[in-house]
Amino acid sequence: MSSSQFDGVTIVWFRDDLRITDNPTLERAVEIGRPALACFIFEADDPTLERYGGAAKWWLHHSLTRLNETLADLGIALVLREGKAAAELTQIAEETGASTVLWNRRYDPAGIKTDKVIKSGLKERGIAVESFNANLLVEPWEIETSSGGPFRVYTPFWRALRQRGEPPAPTPAVKGLTGVDRPPQSLAIDDLSLLPRKPDWAEGLREIWTPGEAGAQARLRDFLENALERYATERDLPGASATSMLSPHLRFGEISPRQIWHAACHHVAKEKLADKPLEKFLSELAWREFSYHLLFHFPSLPSENYQAKFDGFPWEDDSTAFRAWSMGRTGYPIVDAGMRELWHTGYLHNRVRMVVASFLIKHLMIDWREGAAWFRDTLVDADIANNSASWQWVAGSGADAAPYFRIFNPITQGEKFDADGTYTRRWVPELADLPNEYLFRPFDAPQDVLEKAGVELGKTYPHPLVDHSKARVRALDAFQSLSSAA
Repeated sequence: MSSSQFDGVTIVWFRDDLRITDNPTLERAVEIGRPALACFIFEADDPTLERYGGAAKWWLHHSLTRLNETLADLGIALVLREGKAAAELTQIAEETGASTVLWNRRYDPAGIKTDKVIKSGLKERGIAVESFNANLLVEPWEIETSSGGPFRVYTPFWRALRQRGEPPAPTPAVKGLTGVDRPPQSLAIDDLSLLPRKPDWAEGLREIWTPGEAGAQARLRDFLENALERYATERDLPGASATSMLSPHLRFGEISPRQIWHAACHHVAKEKLADKPLEKFLSELAWREFSYHLLFHFPSLPSENYQAKFDGFPWEDDSTAFRAWSMGRTGYPIVDAGMRELWHTGYLHNRVRMVVASFLIKHLMIDWREGAAWFRDTLVDADIANNSASWQWVAGSGADAAPYFRIFNPITQGEKFDADGTYTRRWVPELADLPNEYLFRPFDAPQDVLEKAGVELGKTYPHPLVDHSKARVRALDAFQSLSSAA
């Protein structure tokens, strides 16, 4: 390599790392000391990537808007392109005479494949390529079992991660970057057509979310000050507002897990709080790490059963039932509350995620991949690792999975985790006047109770799609058929 190849522009390729704080690509660009250019490529024409559902596109539009403003304040241009990443990035490099391209690593199979092709092509042109870890506490290959392989069970993974000690401290926002004088042509953010138009279904998203790095920091501060102390005892209560709601900010890399980890530890030490809520919160942060660990080592996780015996499972092809589930019309109030929350806000409380996923898989016998696809399109935090690992966990087909015979009862789940009905009444208002005794099983309520509450089953609220007891038996029989066939 000749020294002249390092005399050109440094390109920072943003992907799922839309922040300037604790971002190793920007830190490296400062070290290199050459004029820098940022780019983002909307890889819309590569069907294998499947990075953005409708809700995620909405988030991406606003996150790119904020990033563009932040970079502009630093004097750095953000060039937007749409198409195949290899072609677009190569073109930007040629247009600028770039000598170095920097990016933060991806861990899904399609992303890894794309990055390898791009790295090889750029190096053939004499362009240096460097990649970094920006979005995980530990690289998937840096942590392994005592026998040397990947972890397949969460608890020992968490124990091994915790034994590594504190992750590296996050680094401050970069300073000292110099932009290029004449940046190449760029699309406008609106040109990417990320926002819903007709119909505009994003009103509920706008009500509660503030995408971008500043929004992520505000969300973290609010959680630490108002909810962390209650996290261990109230995180499973969807009406309690005791979760961080940082997942979409993590998904788009507007905040790093290192920032969250250290901020939480610092807050607990400063306020002299108990350790239990902190440990529980950090362990949930580590579940995300475990999901990426699984995805990296078992790249078929999003599309194939981790446990091959589930390949013979007798899934039902029932589009009517699936639509009722997706629209929150199953006749089971806690399930319907969750699916309506998802549709309105692009978000779903974690406990309720498990309940609705279990209902689709085990009550309706619909393939977990159909549920994962729906979540991918409707969740603002749709993350290929978390989404795949969690759906397989509920299905019983994954690594460290819940046993298949663990079938969430949608009646008792509501009674236990939404005891006063705050959450369910918010999202299923047609049942708001039912007494708690019948809120989660309106089909058992006497006629006079229904009439007094203004509920007419089959009209104002649907009859149950399935009978819980019969559906449970059917699911268990299906599981037993797998065991006997093995």
